[in-house]
Amino acid sequence: QGRILEKTGLCSQITFGRYVRQGRKLGEDPKLFIQDLQFNKVPVRVYQPKATSDGRRRGIIFFHGGGWVFGSLDTYEKVCRYLARESESVVVSVQYRLAPEHKYPAAYEDCLNATIHFMKNIEHYGVDPANVIVCGDSAGGNLAAAVSQTLAGRSDLPKLRAQILIYPGLQALDFNLPSYHQNRGVPLLFRERAAFFALQYLNGHALHMQEVLEGSHIPPDMRLKYRKWVSPDNIPEKFKVRGVKPLRPSDFIAEVYETVKRFCEPNLCPLLAEDAVVHQLPESFILTCEYDVLRDDGLLYKKRLEDNGVRVTWYHLEDGFHGIISLYDYCGFSFPSGKRGLDSVVNFLKSL
Repeated sequence: QGRILEKTGLCSQITFGRYVRQGRKLGEDPKLFIQDLQFNKVPVRVYQPKATSDGRRRGIIFFHGGGWVFGSLDTYEKVCRYLARESESVVVSVQYRLAPEHKYPAAYEDCLNATIHFMKNIEHYGVDPANVIVCGDSAGGNLAAAVSQTLAGRSDLPKLRAQILIYPGLQALDFNLPSYHQNRGVPLLFRERAAFFALQYLNGHALHMQEVLEGSHIPPDMRLKYRKWVSPDNIPEKFKVRGVKPLRPSDFIAEVYETVKRFCEPNLCPLLAEDAVVHQLPESFILTCEYDVLRDDGLLYKKRLEDNGVRVTWYHLEDGFHGIISLYDYCGFSFPSGKRGLDSVVNFLKSL
């Protein structure tokens, strides 16, 4: 599929996809002040509740999903307004640079720089420096996890209060985990597309997609090293009852590894961070969906966080599929479980 897309002129596919997903600029919101700004040269949209507040509010930095390739401030306008209104928080939505035009680490650096700028100028927004949360869905969940890991080791900034990871993609070592098999053909994220997006972000193209899907891009010794974190053995049995056939990875191909070896960097694949980093992470909220190829990424990270003494609130949508939160009030229709997922995030925020 990736090769077909290359041949048919990939950019036209991506341009078309962006057009379809672009969202609409909405009118005024009676409860929110909304302004477009730049944080450290990164475009952001800030949502501030109009109501007076007793003290300083919590601040949420939001990174949108879309496979690092799609998505914009407008696409997530309704989600961000909902979070700001319902949790009475200041929300900063970040427009990071997109792949394939801007490869890794551009998106990560934009998210990190915008977050640091916000933390250093926090008094302008009436936000409590001890109550800043990073949040993202899908690729945005990947970026939130990476930013959270980077800031965990910084002593010159306030500690993040929490991280909220909504069906995050956290690793590109193994596209054959149980959830990848069970949900390989479930919209909105097919198994092939997950590898396609990861490669777009890393390299700006999807060459070697087939080898990556088959697992021949990772040397056996590294596979062994990471097996303690990325393995079906760490996934509770109840998630394996729907048909799972474990595949032996194909033979290792060194030249493919050469093109994708940065998949082993935690800023790209946060599930691979060392325990010393994971141990320092803030309280975490992880939302997973049953019908999602990325379900097991979330489950594996949940286990890693808990094993390192980090408090985790986990919310699993039994009837959810990947991307369901971004469809909240989308073109006038909404999924009840998407709203439940969004409300579980709001309830977590209010509990902090």
